[in-house]
Amino acid sequence: MNEIKCPNCGEVFQVDESGFEAIVKQVRDAEFEKELKRNKDLLESEKQQAVALAQAQTREAERVQISQRDAKIAELTAQLTSLQENQKVSEQALRAQQQQQLEAAVAQSKQEIVQLKEQLSSQQHTFEAQKQLALQEVRSSLEKERDQLKAELAAQQNTFEAQKQLAVQEARGALEKERDQLKAQVELAEAKHRSEESALKEQMALELKNKDEIIAFKDGEIERYRDMKARLSTKMVGETLEQHCEIEFNKLRPTAFPHAYFEKDNDASDGTKGDFIFREEDPDGTEIISIMFEMKNESEESVTRHKNEDFFKKLDSDRTKKNCEYAILVSMLEPENELYNQGIVDVSYRYDKMYVIRPQFFIPIITLLRNAALKSGEYRKQLAEVRQQNVDVTNFEDQLNTFKNNFGRNYDIAHRKFDDAIKDIDATIKKLEKIKEELTSSDNNLRLANKKLNELTVKKLTRKNPTMKAAFDEAAKAKALEGEGSSHGHFADTDDYEDDVLNVEVIEEDEE
Repeated sequence: MNEIKCPNCGEVFQVDESGFEAIVKQVRDAEFEKELKRNKDLLESEKQQAVALAQAQTREAERVQISQRDAKIAELTAQLTSLQENQKVSEQALRAQQQQQLEAAVAQSKQEIVQLKEQLSSQQHTFEAQKQLALQEVRSSLEKERDQLKAELAAQQNTFEAQKQLAVQEARGALEKERDQLKAQVELAEAKHRSEESALKEQMALELKNKDEIIAFKDGEIERYRDMKARLSTKMVGETLEQHCEIEFNKLRPTAFPHAYFEKDNDASDGTKGDFIFREEDPDGTEIISIMFEMKNESEESVTRHKNEDFFKKLDSDRTKKNCEYAILVSMLEPENELYNQGIVDVSYRYDKMYVIRPQFFIPIITLLRNAALKSGEYRKQLAEVRQQNVDVTNFEDQLNTFKNNFGRNYDIAHRKFDDAIKDIDATIKKLEKIKEELTSSDNNLRLANKKLNELTVKKLTRKNPTMKAAFDEAAKAKALEGEGSSHGHFADTDDYEDDVLNVEVIEEDEE
């Protein structure tokens, strides 16, 4: 049994265990609800303060990050501007340096040309002086030799006159002797001549007969040749001219054209083909000259007469398709035309780089065009060197523009990466703030739960319980019988207990 004193009357009464537990349960439930409400209000207030503080911290952090990002962007922009200005200065300096180098090279070339002209002029003067001196020396030596020869000739003439007189006398005696011998021989020869003359007449009659037979045979051969030529086709006539040109070229190929290509054009893939293609390259493998040849001839008895102009268009087309530089028509057509009989005829006014020649000018035209190509090859090399220098400058500018484009692209990528990183940092800050709020809320709940556990007592649990109040009243009445002093003291303690209970709020657990 438990004794309970009433807080109002001070009476002490006894309750059993089940009743005491019921009283404690009622007091505990009421106090727990009050404490829970008070803690809930306190938690809501702390929560609002924490949210406001977190928002203020977040805004401050965002402001700092934005200022840092603006500063970084300004710094990168300044660096880019500086780099662009440096690039412009470098380009201007490089162009000025190249211009100075080019001007210096031109001035040096002009100076070298002037020096060479001066050297050539001095050499010419020296050569003229040496030539005059040599001519004078030769003239004097010739005059000396002339005088000596005149003296020798005069001496020889005197000796010859004496020898001639002696020889004339000796010859006259010998001739008279020979005259007598010859007279006898003439008589003998006349007799022999008469006999030979009769034999010769017989022989001449025989030879005349043979000559008539030979003439008849030649007449037959001529008729046979005419008949064969009449039956000869146009293709066979043309091939005869082609063979002539090929033979003429092969005669000079080992000496004049050892590395040249001269073969028949057998490629008819484009529909037509020429007769011969001539190509020649220098030791570096660069083509010097290329010529497309067309050979045209016709029989004298041919009914249809062609002109050279009839083949110009086809020849130009073949030259273009086979990628040849020149086109040459070797023609036996129009034999009466003085234009084509004068030699090499340039018809480039009709078709570019085209010539018409007779067969005897086949080798000369190749030689002329080849020599001209060799000379122009040197100028082409010099022009190629100048173009290469221009290409180097162009390549530098292209590389510089490529560097600018690549740098700009890399800057854009870096800028996008920077923005993405800022966004990721902002998202991470938000997540960390949410975690901070959850940890703070959890800490507050633990702190309040601990406070609630420390402040919970039996008196607080039994406060304002009707059952307990009735039990306390009975206990007070019973205690009053024992004495006023002890009762007053007990009730004073009970009032203090009531005041403590009224100041306690039940802690409410945070559902978050």
